[in-house]
Amino acid sequence: MGFFWLTRMAAVSVILICSSLCAAFPITQPWFPQAPPLPEPTGDVIEVATVDELLHTVEHLRPGTTILVADGHYMMPRYFAIKADNVTLRSASGDREAVIIDGAESRHGELLGVTGCSDVTIADLTIQNVKWNGFKLNTETGVHRVTIHNCVIRNVWQRGVKAVRIPEERREQLRPRDHRIQYCLFYNDRPKRYADDETDTAETFGGNYIGGIDAMYATGWTISDNVFIGIQGRTGEGRGAIFLWHDSRDCIIERNIIIDCDAGICLGNAYRAPETTIHCTGFIVRNNFLKNTPENGIFAAYTANCVIAHNTIHDPDSRLMRLIRLVYDNDGLVVANNLLSGPPMRQEMTTGDIRIFGNVTRVLTEAFVDAGSGNLRLVGDVPGVTRSAERLKLVAEDIDRTSRRDPCDVGAHETVSGE
Repeated sequence: MGFFWLTRMAAVSVILICSSLCAAFPITQPWFPQAPPLPEPTGDVIEVATVDELLHTVEHLRPGTTILVADGHYMMPRYFAIKADNVTLRSASGDREAVIIDGAESRHGELLGVTGCSDVTIADLTIQNVKWNGFKLNTETGVHRVTIHNCVIRNVWQRGVKAVRIPEERREQLRPRDHRIQYCLFYNDRPKRYADDETDTAETFGGNYIGGIDAMYATGWTISDNVFIGIQGRTGEGRGAIFLWHDSRDCIIERNIIIDCDAGICLGNAYRAPETTIHCTGFIVRNNFLKNTPENGIFAAYTANCVIAHNTIHDPDSRLMRLIRLVYDNDGLVVANNLLSGPPMRQEMTTGDIRIFGNVTRVLTEAFVDAGSGNLRLVGDVPGVTRSAERLKLVAEDIDRTSRRDPCDVGAHETVSGE
């Protein structure tokens, strides 16, 4: 009996140790988007290997500098910001899990900012344990052409990437242009708790003020090839994994994978500031996988001339039945060739000239490679889905950049010969 008890306790200890180790590293899959390596740095290159060296270098940056961060775990005492043009901050090894910039002991609620500068690249590293905003784009100061490439954003309890509101009098000059967020992994180990953020209370947002990317006045952004896992509020009512609003224009959201997040892709919001007529204009949302996003999969409110096409959304037991949800005015919206594995599209108080065609609503759990994990590639021919849609010029490729046939497959994945 004693031997059995000791054996059982040893097994439990191994499980707990493994669980702890697993929680320290991203849960990656071979079918997730793979980031191409950045080219070798040119110009001024500074290597850093300690927190003090990192902070000192960032504070005294000259334009055109590349900072190479040695592998290690950097416990940051405070927020820091890049304030010079044409700067790159990246890991020396290119391994995004080997350089961890940690905000758990910081005295500030935000971790890494970009202020009053343009053409900044942040790549191949992890930020984690941030109370409010992980990457803070201080767009009211004029911040353009920032690229966040192949980073891990873990346990950030308000927004992984935040672009803030801009004063109306300088909005056209300062609106953030041509940012790229690509090949990043946004994930949280668990849902948000009150203890994570003292500003998110029962009286404010109920522990649900959390999301992945939140940007206002975004113009010409590309958000592509990212993975979002477990971005969840305390009661399952968190904000979007991708949320753009307040007069954002001409952005592309493509080839992202969103798994077990409260809300998926949000174009706009039911709320509008007095000066905001349209939240999103000229957006293209294409070739994304979404699995289990109960608040809504893809949401559109107060948009103009946007396209939502060839996305695959799997949530057969959706709590609110909102795989695609259209609300209020969405003039010129095209919703085409999307595959909804679960409840049908919802239109609520919708106005405007909206074109809806080629979408298929059918539970197809067994037709996907692994629906449970979020791999929503089709395993083979599916009548009424494969080779069943009109090929769209705006969606010439699929989630894997495979060329689409004509007729093509409904959803984000195009099957090829032999599948």
